[in-house]
Amino acid sequence: MPTVEKAFGQVIKALRLKRKLTHLQVAERSDLDVTYISLLERGKSQPTLKSFFKLCAALETSPTLVIRRTLKSMGAKD
Repeated sequence: MPTVEKAFGQVIKALRLKRKLTHLQVAERSDLDVTYISLLERGKSQPTLKSFFKLCAALETSPTLVIRRTLKSMGAKD
């Protein structure tokens, strides 16, 4: 099972790719650094709550969905 960092990164990357957005586009939409977006996707960094909400808005998704998918990716039961 992936760690929470890896699971979160996988979810963020999948949402970005589904919306056909580049790292740069997500960075511009969220006012976050493009390198930071890459670090998040690779599980090398974790967002602050403020950054998490900015990222969700940039990806046009709800924070609840991101958390739910992260938990599912980690193998958590409902």
